[in-house]
Amino acid sequence: MICLRRPPPADIAVFHEFAPPPTGGGHQFMRALCQEFERRGLRLACNELPKGTSVCLCNSYNFNLRKLERALKKHPATRCVHRIDGPLQTYRGFDDGTDALISDFNRKHAAATIAQSRFSLEAHQSLGLSARDPRIIPNTPDPEIFHPRGRSSPGPTDKLRVISASWSDNPNKGLDLYQWLDTHLDHTRIDYTFVGRIQTTLKNIRHIPPQDSPALADLLRQHHVYLTASRNDPCSNSVLEALACGLPVLYLNSGGHPELVQNAGLPFDTPEQIPALLEHLAQNLPAVQANIRVPTLTETADQYLQILMA
Repeated sequence: MICLRRPPPADIAVFHEFAPPPTGGGHQFMRALCQEFERRGLRLACNELPKGTSVCLCNSYNFNLRKLERALKKHPATRCVHRIDGPLQTYRGFDDGTDALISDFNRKHAAATIAQSRFSLEAHQSLGLSARDPRIIPNTPDPEIFHPRGRSSPGPTDKLRVISASWSDNPNKGLDLYQWLDTHLDHTRIDYTFVGRIQTTLKNIRHIPPQDSPALADLLRQHHVYLTASRNDPCSNSVLEALACGLPVLYLNSGGHPELVQNAGLPFDTPEQIPALLEHLAQNLPAVQANIRVPTLTETADQYLQILMA
């Protein structure tokens, strides 16, 4: 009979089912955050709660809820910090009960909640969804991948190069607006690229399939302006990645976009506003780029640790 030694306590137990790249923004952020924790010498346990571990960080519903509930029942002294997204129904456009499941877990087990934007927190509160002792910490990209070094700048006769990206093909990511842009933009003056999944065939916009983070970052740096048309997006990782690569953002005035972009871009409410706004950004690119502010991974990890280790 072989007796397996019990795993030693971890500094932080992380409950998140990581998907291999290319994948959505939540996986990318959680991977970057965990790598930063490990760079600091912290011992992490992934989807396990070893005896003696004092705190766990769980992400939305992207983990085995029942497994963690059983582990917390067995180790009731473990502090549980719950990172929430959405609410999912606000940007999916339908309610399949997942938000209620997340809220129920939060109410029963969370000692503290991390929301990714004020929009997200207030949307949870307006729907009566639980967010125990909430704090707001936006995501941030991995600075080893998303950075402005080598960024392209337009010459006086160059086309303005515009890029959009989306891992999800949910129509609320901006399907109708991208279709409008494909038809109505002056493509003799604008070179437009869409990276990711979309439920349409684009005729004038170049469509590139989903890319892993290094390839996407290279594409971002080859362009001048990032455009997003997603609705009710709580904290768009693609917006943060574009900003980190030095691109001003033209964004649909919805969700958490205004909080992330601030003075480093311009909002729009209708597609008809976009051509003039792109022209304005083209004429004022260096000045708008100077307003880009993205939280560093170090700052974000510090904020997480203040809550985890409270």
